[in-house]
Amino acid sequence: MKRVLIANRGEIAVRIIRACRDLGLETVAVYSTADKDALHVLLADQAVCIGPGPAPESYINIPRILSAIEISGADAVHPGYGFLSENADFARQCEKGGITFIGPSSEAIDRLGNKVEAKKIATEAKAPVVPGRIEAFFEPNEALEESRNIGYPVVLKARSGGGGKGIHILFDEHHFSEKFYQAQQEAKKSFGDDALYVEKFIQNPRHIEVQILADHHGNVLHLFERDCTTQRRRQKLIEEAPSPVLTPQERNYVTQAAVRLCKKAGYNSVGTVEFLFDQTRTFYFMEVNTRIQVEHCVTEELTGIDLIKEQIKVACGQKLSLIQDDIEMRGNVIEFRINAEDPKKNFLPSPGKMELFQPPLGPNIRMDTHSFAGYTIPPYYDSMIAKLIVKGKNREEALLVAKRALREFFVAPNKTTIPFHQFLIENEEFVENRLTINTIDRWIEEGLLREQEPALL
Repeated sequence: MKRVLIANRGEIAVRIIRACRDLGLETVAVYSTADKDALHVLLADQAVCIGPGPAPESYINIPRILSAIEISGADAVHPGYGFLSENADFARQCEKGGITFIGPSSEAIDRLGNKVEAKKIATEAKAPVVPGRIEAFFEPNEALEESRNIGYPVVLKARSGGGGKGIHILFDEHHFSEKFYQAQQEAKKSFGDDALYVEKFIQNPRHIEVQILADHHGNVLHLFERDCTTQRRRQKLIEEAPSPVLTPQERNYVTQAAVRLCKKAGYNSVGTVEFLFDQTRTFYFMEVNTRIQVEHCVTEELTGIDLIKEQIKVACGQKLSLIQDDIEMRGNVIEFRINAEDPKKNFLPSPGKMELFQPPLGPNIRMDTHSFAGYTIPPYYDSMIAKLIVKGKNREEALLVAKRALREFFVAPNKTTIPFHQFLIENEEFVENRLTINTIDRWIEEGLLREQEPALL
């Protein structure tokens, strides 16, 4: 491997370029016309334009990405997260063309991207799973029968879903067929697969995910867990590690379950095994994300291990240089996703030119960003403009660093989630670890965010 094409944009493209540079690898950026002045374009050794702003015409256009690989002479591709990162067909075409895909094999993406198949593997690995028959449904009648067997509430999920999409919660069977077909249409549109499956709906859980690192030689390690409970509409806003609610015994149980699952699947890259954790302190397997995560930097700061570099080394066929006992937790880490959104207007995106972008500096602060003063936020993509990561010897100290950092973070004229985070870290439910994945949505329904002082939100 000598030259890596990064099939992505934004802060993750910048992050990958830096890792490649540390490893002595050349980099190729791809960009849409909307990103022609983006930071990843300026930092890479080469840059290739792949089309107009909309993602279907650029960042998720496989023929154009493959053409960019050929034009640039790249011998490897890193997909980052989102876009084509979990597209088995893209990985397969890279494999057939002799291009190293920096991620798991196309076979592993196929197997674990299919939520029904992933649940079968989890069951075989004796990982805890959500009650529900391990079967895909294409017609509502059998799904209705299964829902009655499980008992309401249930959740309809797209077999090939991910990122919180394709999920419908049903508290009774009123208009069941209508809702089934609606979910099926959404699944077909989003993932090209109209198969659904049914599970028991776990009410008011927390979201716990385990970071996995695995090589091609059968070695699978965990790098502990992240708590991603603070969400809006199943989209994460804050992630922290270690989870502030798990006991050492629970941590050992869930991390070992994740390792067993990935060994059973023959997994060989970085990846994340996601679980729900309910109020009875029971874990339930959700899914495997076969890619690097947005929040990977939380684990990097917790353990001191560069996950992007390790991912690249694994893709080159290298054996892991670590064993499980080498991996230790060092303090507490919290990540805040800084999005260009207005929390008082239901998180309405706020694209456009940033006249001011002044990130915080100082001890125990890490900033992963592609933004700068004068940067124009395009309207076509995810609204995240930065990730603020803070660290302390314990959670209380990390929150104190967060207060300082958020107070020193200035963006204008765009609206951002900075004031929301300032509100959140003073909120008792968050500080006392009483949030669930539904709390923020409840606050929005109750109008709590609109009632905050103008200076705060």
